[in-house]
Amino acid sequence: MFSIFKKDPIKKLNQRYEAKLEQAMHAQRNGDIKGYAMITAEAEEIAGQIRVLESAKKPSVK
Repeated sequence: MFSIFKKDPIKKLNQRYEAKLEQAMHAQRNGDIKGYAMITAEAEEIAGQIRVLESAKKPSVK
């Protein structure tokens, strides 16, 4: 009944992913390569979570 009020977890993860990529870009531009690598790894973990949710959301076609 109240499903219209539920937040989309994929949308929230996409926002977190984009923010991490921006942080990584700034770290790289400032010469912090180690920080860049760590932030990029965190962004890839979030991307993996997004892929899992998207694959669970799509119905399987037979």
